[in-house]
Order: sequence, then structure tokens, then C-alpha cells
Amino acid sequence: MKTAKQAIAAAFFALFSLTVLAQAPQPPEIAARSFLVMDVTADQVLAGRDVDTPVEPASLTKLMTQYLVFDALRSKKIDLKQTLPVSTRAWKMPGSRMFIDPSMQVPVDDLIKGMVVQSGNDATVALAEGVGGTVERFVQLMNEQAKALGMKNTSYKNPEGLTEPGHTTTARDLSILSTRLLRDFPEYTHYYAIKKYRYAGTPTANDTNRNMLLFRDPTVDGLKTGHTQAAGFCLIATAKRDFPNLGARRVLAVVLGASSETARANEAQKLLNWGYTAYEGIKLFDANQAVVTPTVWKGREKTAKLGRAQPIVVAVPAGTASRVKTQVARPDPLIAPLAKGQQVGTLKVVSGEQPLLEVPLVALEAVEEAGALSRAWDALRLWIK
Repeated sequence: MKTAKQAIAAAFFALFSLTVLAQAPQPPEIAARSFLVMDVTADQVLAGRDVDTPVEPASLTKLMTQYLVFDALRSKKIDLKQTLPVSTRAWKMPGSRMFIDPSMQVPVDDLIKGMVVQSGNDATVALAEGVGGTVERFVQLMNEQAKALGMKNTSYKNPEGLTEPGHTTTARDLSILSTRLLRDFPEYTHYYAIKKYRYAGTPTANDTNRNMLLFRDPTVDGLKTGHTQAAGFCLIATAKRDFPNLGARRVLAVVLGASSETARANEAQKLLNWGYTAYEGIKLFDANQAVVTPTVWKGREKTAKLGRAQPIVVAVPAGTASRVKTQVARPDPLIAPLAKGQQVGTLKVVSGEQPLLEVPLVALEAVEEAGALSRAWDALRLWIK
């Protein structure tokens, strides 16, 4: 039984939660099993429903396959012009295909296009074998990468997304993977905007990107569709739109378990438009701009520049920009040495009394330790202080 104090505390918390809920813009009704919309530029989830409920990812699985392929390209394990063989296993893959066969040696660049644009299961397996040696080893790499990215509720059983027991993820985990793809590999994200592709010598069937928003909305430039009977129709859509005093602002929508190809596109479009109109982006600090310059003790420099290598942007309900306030939490006293990039504080962003965002602050420049005499003098001053 609750005590009187516990009952009062619970009532206060419920009232506070309702107040915060009332202040936040309410998303549109979305006809899907689960959804999530986030401001990628601000790294903020704006709204969602059942975001941690396990679901089958269908071909959204290929986003992780693509992450590992892009990583292999960057580390020079493979090359875009390099050709890979087509195994019998890849050739016989059911479902969506780019129609390659064992008589072919296919460039990695074309296999990526076949995997992204045509959602080819054959291309996906060929790439998995090319990067991992075997499909089984590649799936192990997928699960290791998911863990490294913080995808706590994801388990992969294959690289292409066909239904298999235990092959599950969540809307939240998919948003983590999608945003990391965009941030970690910007040089490869152009693949997601390709509307049509067919490998030379293959049938014209299945040559059109299934992301209908690429043909409807000129600001949409990705990301991936998926469908199986168990998963329903799924879409991760992302758009980039320009705004005065901010520049490009990216919003991402995850729609899982819609009823049709058209429905998933319509619901994702609603979420993207809502994200841009219900919330506005505010740039608080430029990349490498000092947020604060606190005093440093026992260092060759007397102050440290704390900030972030990327711009610090926050998404707030439209019309509430004037209510945004910032507060820095950091160690005091701050004592050298400090390495460049070392986290030494946190920027807390609030709107009124509502917390919005916490951003790690790092030392933008190294501060080396001072000589013995200077350190001794600062130690004395700290003791007196």
C-alpha cells in the first residue's frame, strides 16, 4: 500500500507528465503497427508509438548489410570496381532479385545498386559472402555491429530480411542504424536516391525503387523499403530541407507494418511534413565554436575551449524558440592536462522547465600540463580558494 507521501508524489508526477505531454505537439494518426519520427540534425526523437516493440524488419535488414559493406569499402577491404562472384546460394535466393547468376562477375558498385534500388536478395548475399567470407560469418558481424551501435533489441539471422525465427528489431533500433548510416558514410548515401537501376544483361523487371516518396517529394533522398507477409509494408524515409539561419535540416520517419505500399508512403510523408512544421530547428552553436571557456588550473593555457566538432542544433515546438535556455555542467576545478576531443562537460538544453537535449562538450584544443613551478603555484591558489 502506498504511503501518503508516495501517493502525492505519484499524483505530482502524473500531473507533470500530462503538462509536458500537453506542451509537446501531437503527431498525426498513423496507420501502422509502430512508427517513429526524429530530427536527425538535432539528434532528437520527436514522436513515436511502440518504438521498442519487436518486429520483423523484412528488407530493412539490408541497412545493416549496407553499413558493413560501406565500412569494408572505407577500410579498403573491398573496392567499388572490384568484381565479386555470384554463388549458387546467391543465385537461388527467393524474393526480390537483381537477376544475377553464377556465370557473372559483378562489380561491387553494381551489387550495391542492386541491393539498394532493387532490394535484391541475390545481390545482398553476394556482398555478404564477399565481405564476410560466408553468410554465417557475415551475420555474426551484423550482430556485433548492432551491439556496437547500441541497438539493444535487434537480432539478425540473415543479411537480406527473409522471415526467420528470432530475426527481429524495433523502430528505435532502426532509427539508430539509419542515422548512423547517414552520418558515418555520407559519401555512399547517394545510392538511396537512385530511382531506377538495372544491371546490364538482366531483365527490366524490378528496375524501379520501391520508395514512392522519391518520385513524390523532391526533398526525399532515401532510405529503404521492406515487405514480407509477417512484417507488413515498412518504410524508412528521410528528407533534407533548407531553412534560413540553419541550413539543411534532416528529418527521418520509420513506418512499420502498414497495410500497403501506398499506405506506408502516405504515412511516412505525413510524419516528415509534421516533423518539419510542428518543430523548428535552432542552431545554438556552430561546429568547433566554444560554448564556454572555463579557467584551467595547472595548465600551460589559462582557459579551455569547450564545444563540439559538429553544430549544436535543437528541435523545439514551433513558436517556442524564445523559451530555449542552456546550462553547462562540468568539473570544477578543471585541471590540466586536457586532450583534444576529451569530454569535459555537458550542455543541457531546456525549453522553459522541460528538458530537451543533453550534448557532450569536448575540449576543442589540447591543454598541456604546466611546469612544476606553475603547478605548485596553482595548487597553492586552489588550497587557499
